[in-house]
Amino acid sequence: MSAPIAFIERPRTIGIAGGSGFVGQQIIFGLARAGHAIRLLTRASSHGRDLQMLPGLELAVGDVYDPEFLRVSLDGCDTVINLVGILNERGFNGAGFERAHVAFTAALLRAIAQNRISRLLHMSALNADAERGRSHYLRTKGKAENLLRAAPAALDWTIFRPSVIFGPHDSLTNRFAALLRSTAGVLPLARAAARFAPVYVGDVAAAFIQALHSGATSRQVYELCGPEVLTLEQVVRVTAHAAQLRCHIVRLPDALARVQGAIMQWLPGTPFSTDNYRSLLTDSVCQHDGATQLGLTTSSLAALAPLWLAPRSDRARPRESS
Repeated sequence: MSAPIAFIERPRTIGIAGGSGFVGQQIIFGLARAGHAIRLLTRASSHGRDLQMLPGLELAVGDVYDPEFLRVSLDGCDTVINLVGILNERGFNGAGFERAHVAFTAALLRAIAQNRISRLLHMSALNADAERGRSHYLRTKGKAENLLRAAPAALDWTIFRPSVIFGPHDSLTNRFAALLRSTAGVLPLARAAARFAPVYVGDVAAAFIQALHSGATSRQVYELCGPEVLTLEQVVRVTAHAAQLRCHIVRLPDALARVQGAIMQWLPGTPFSTDNYRSLLTDSVCQHDGATQLGLTTSSLAALAPLWLAPRSDRARPRESS
C-alpha cells in the first residue's frame, strides 16, 4: 500500500473533470479527507451520487465539452485535475478519442487560462505518443500531453502515465472474471504475452494527492506501475485464482486476435476492440519508477485481488496467488 501522505500546505479549491469514475472517486475521497474543497464537473448529478455526502464537495452539472460551462465551473479554483478519458469510441476513425482526449484538453486549458489557475494534474497513459503511438488511444493521449507542454509558463502541470489500473469496480479484473464465468472458464485471449505492470487504484490516487502541491513535481511526468510485471495471460490467471474460477486460456495468433477485436467492439460494453488490440502491441511497463520518486510503495495485484473477487465467504481471508 502507498505510504501515508503528509499535507503541509493550505487546503485548495480543486476542480475535477472526469472525477466520478473509477480512479476519480478514489482521488476525491483522499482530497476530502485532507480537507480540500472539491468541485466535480459532471454531465449528470447521478454520476456523483456516491460522492455527494462528502464534506467540501460541490457538483457543477453541465456539458463538460462546452467552453463556457468549463470557464464558469472553474471560477474560484486554484487547481484542476483532468481525468477525462475513454478506452473505446463508437466509431473507428479516432474521432471519439480526439474529442475526449485532445479537444477537451484544449478547451480545459483555455478555461484554466481564463480563470488564471496555476496548477494542473493530468491523467495520461504509458506509451502515450502523438507520433509513434500504436493506437488512436495512445496517439491522442500523446497529443493531449503535447498541449500541456506547449501551455504558457504560468501553468504548472504534472502528468501521470499509469499502466493498467486495478481495484474494486475496475474494468480489468472484474471484466475478466465475468468473461470466465460466462464461458465456463474458457477464454480466447489476444496478445496473451503482452506485458503490464498493473498498478492499484489507491496508489494512483495517492500519487495525484502527493503531487498536489507542486514543488519537485512541477512540470514532471510520472510513470506509475505496480511492483510486478505480468503478461496478460498471467493477469487473467491471477484474476481466476482470486475469484476461484476455472481458467483455460486459448492463446490467439495475431490474425485471429484482430478478428476478435473487430467482432467484440460491436458487443454491449465493448469488452475488446481493434484499438485495444493495437494498444496491446506495445508493452505497458514503466521505464522510470514514478511511484518511488513520489515516496510511495505500491501493492501487487495478487495480494489485493481476492478482496473484491473472492466469493463473499472468503473475502476476509484473501489467499496469495500461486
